[in-house]
Amino acid sequence: MSAAQCKQRLRELILEKALKFGDFTLASGAKSSYYIDGRQVTLDGEGIYCLARCLVDRLESEQVTAVGGMALGADPISAATAAVAASMGRKLDAFMVRKEPKSHGTGNQVEGPLESGAPVAMVEDTVTTGGSTLDAIAAVERERQAQVVLVVAMVDRQQGAAEAFARAGYRFEALFTVEELGVTLNRN
Repeated sequence: MSAAQCKQRLRELILEKALKFGDFTLASGAKSSYYIDGRQVTLDGEGIYCLARCLVDRLESEQVTAVGGMALGADPISAATAAVAASMGRKLDAFMVRKEPKSHGTGNQVEGPLESGAPVAMVEDTVTTGGSTLDAIAAVERERQAQVVLVVAMVDRQQGAAEAFARAGYRFEALFTVEELGVTLNRN
């Protein structure tokens, strides 16, 4: 499947499996009448393949050596992206960022083969305000001195994440916005 075909199929899977309507409280604490349950796509075999294929295609022009993000949401994305990249002949490692540093063993907050100073892409299933991703960025910069080249989300809810990343000096892209998925913004 080409990257374009994967992106179209990914859109279909988000609409079929991940988009829910009701009363929800988001990670940011905000209330919403819709929710994008990204794990319904990122833990689906076809869904994670399509997402990873799109990310490998997008990252082809970037000089990144690793992808990762905040556990738990980014874990399947980063691992699958590294695997798909390897299947296409590109070396790309994965890493994960714990919400808190381990209280035992190494005491690390960042796990995986991420070398000090490495150029990385941060990945996320869905972003609202960008707060969780900014926390993950702070951890990889502090603990591994990583150079964050790009932040990529499967879906941008268009509620401030893009602006927050820009203010913090990070490039941001989303494969889809909620508007592109057909969610009317007056429903949030």
